[in-house]
Amino acid sequence: MASTEKTAASPKSEAPPPVEVAAKCPFNYSFVDVALRVLLFAATLTSLVVMVTSKQTKLIPLPAPPTFREAKFNHSPALIYFVAALSVTGLYSIITALASVSVILQPAYSKSFLLFFAFMDVVFLGIVASATGAAGGVAYVGLKGNSHVGWIKICNVYDKFCRYIASSIILSLFAAILLVLLSMMSSFTLYKKIRD
Repeated sequence: MASTEKTAASPKSEAPPPVEVAAKCPFNYSFVDVALRVLLFAATLTSLVVMVTSKQTKLIPLPAPPTFREAKFNHSPALIYFVAALSVTGLYSIITALASVSVILQPAYSKSFLLFFAFMDVVFLGIVASATGAAGGVAYVGLKGNSHVGWIKICNVYDKFCRYIASSIILSLFAAILLVLLSMMSSFTLYKKIRD
């Protein structure tokens, strides 16, 4: 009988179940944010340099005497819009990279900065995506032409120019992907800060 009394007394001495505490993520997203914003600046700057330096002069045999014709980015309004949009996005990436560094140094204003980043990253994603689409449309017509309206392809003549345009568009697509990541990360980090 003594053994049954000891087993009955042992449950009373057990500790209460542990209270679940929300585990905070030890990973600091601010450093990744700064790195992605610097990478965004590098991508937009490289894309701009490639686009602005894309020009080629060729001897074109027309029905009249052959003449030299030049292909430059500023001959197309879509490519001018592309340069303007990526210039503004590059400036935005510098400003927000500096703001992200200030958030690391003084985290008191982090929620308001994250809200600003979440909104503005989406706005600049739309700008970069529309500029890339416009430039891509012009590049496609230059590559393939359009027989329905009589637009001839020019990439068989201006091959260097078209390679530069294609490289610049690929870099701007990379910049758009970076903006998607930045937007998602800003929203997620803001969510975690509000929840905590």
